Amino acid sequence: MSKEQIGNNKKKKKKKRLLFRSIVLAVLLVALVYALVSNLSQEDTNVDVGDQAPDFELKQVNKNNELETVKLSDLKGKGVMLNFWATYCPPCEAEMPYMEKLYPEYKEKGVEIVAVSLDSTELVINRFIEKYNLTFPTPHDKSGQVMEQYGVGPIPSTFFINPEGEIVEVVSGALTLEKLEGYLKQIQPE
Repeated sequence: MSKEQIGNNKKKKKKKRLLFRSIVLAVLLVALVYALVSNLSQEDTNVDVGDQAPDFELKQVNKNNELETVKLSDLKGKGVMLNFWATYCPPCEAEMPYMEKLYPEYKEKGVEIVAVSLDSTELVINRFIEKYNLTFPTPHDKSGQVMEQYGVGPIPSTFFINPEGEIVEVVSGALTLEKLEGYLKQIQPE
């Protein structure tokens, strides 16, 4: 091979590398733009501290409670602890006795605890309710619509809503008795 042929081969390889790198860069750029656009469009479904809590209506599972359905807007004027949980979630199970312990006292003070179950069937929810003698409203989000509306990620997730319907605190993970009581005090009506 002559020097001229070797030089031409090097130029061809450089052009191929440049073309390959350009294509990779273009693909990465498209992926980045897609990720940004999809994240921006999902922000409408997530709620944060300071936002008005989105209204919903769900069928009540807990037969001990007088409500047939739970509609958030019907609770306006009360503080609301909105908890998303499932029976298969050990941290959810751990915090339920704390919620039940504080419920009678805080219900009298104008705070409602609403524990939205994300389980697939009402049978497992009813067994769980009976096991822990839960008396607070326990609606069932069969379709996951309310979970999506609130942008719930890991469970348990809890939204503390003041009497005006504004979210004042969002907590991911199980609550201790002390932390739970502190948050309930924040949302009780004056």
